[in-house]
Amino acid sequence: MENHFVWVTARRIKAGALEEFERAWRPDSTPDGMRRAFAFWSEDGQEITGVSLWDTKQACDAWRSSDAEKRRREVMAPYVVEERESFYRGGELTLPVR
Repeated sequence: MENHFVWVTARRIKAGALEEFERAWRPDSTPDGMRRAFAFWSEDGQEITGVSLWDTKQACDAWRSSDAEKRRREVMAPYVVEERESFYRGGELTLPVR
């Protein structure tokens, strides 16, 4: 199984703030070492889960501690009610043939 390094952030945002949050959420440029990023929204638009894939844990840690990420979080803060974050290592599962 190919290893992937994954950072997951789940946020609950203020009601009616989705559009403003989305503008604040996007980084200005792609962080070094980030391979891909995904965002998933709840139907009511108040919960957002971000999933990013990284070359290494060190690349993710470097971004997480960067000034650019600090500024991005400051801009998002007025819209965030709650936030949970975790780092994972794993890979794609092979599904049984139907």
